[in-house]
Amino acid sequence: MLTVLVAGICFFTGHTPVSAQKIELGAGLGGLNYKGDISPSVRLRFFRPGGSLFFRYNPSQALSLRAEIMGGLITASDEHSKDPFQQARNMSFRSRVFEGSTVAEYNFLNYEDRRFAFNWTPYVFGGIGLMKFSPSPQTASYKTSSLVLPYGVGIKYQVKRPWNIGLELGARKTFSDYLDNLGGEPVNNDKLQQGDPSLKDSYLFLRLSVSYTFYKIVCP
Repeated sequence: MLTVLVAGICFFTGHTPVSAQKIELGAGLGGLNYKGDISPSVRLRFFRPGGSLFFRYNPSQALSLRAEIMGGLITASDEHSKDPFQQARNMSFRSRVFEGSTVAEYNFLNYEDRRFAFNWTPYVFGGIGLMKFSPSPQTASYKTSSLVLPYGVGIKYQVKRPWNIGLELGARKTFSDYLDNLGGEPVNNDKLQQGDPSLKDSYLFLRLSVSYTFYKIVCP
């Protein structure tokens, strides 16, 4: 596994140790929050844990490219709503979410590669990915995967070379209406158990991350 990882890093750096500083590996911990039929707006009580691992490639000071895998939980319940319809429906769900994505980050400030530089920058990001979910309960047969469009904002700071920390808030637009087991297509004749077909489900991922920049990589 280590050999494969080093070989992959060498490939992205053009097989030369000179550009090794463009490579970062990192991990993040934070929370996921669902938005859909059961929770039309973001509510703090529905935040659930999530984590990720990512690979970042920095071709320039202004641009970063990132591949990331993420997993966590989403949940919501009608019992906390003030809407009489939702109170009568009284539905809830819990789902595991797994996501793989690639995004581009635009850094507003130059993230300089100098030993004593004060390195920090806010950034925006956007990209594409694929997510899979497993709602509980699942009362009908439907597709449990979807294309996802991640986008958002963040800030990163080089604490001490080669370590970096970051804070990021990202939204995930999905093309599924079944994350909460309430799809746009009715699964039965009970209107209390039917979702709004005009709205697709989505979720947020708020995370704090730590990454390590490789400044020396020996390629075979």
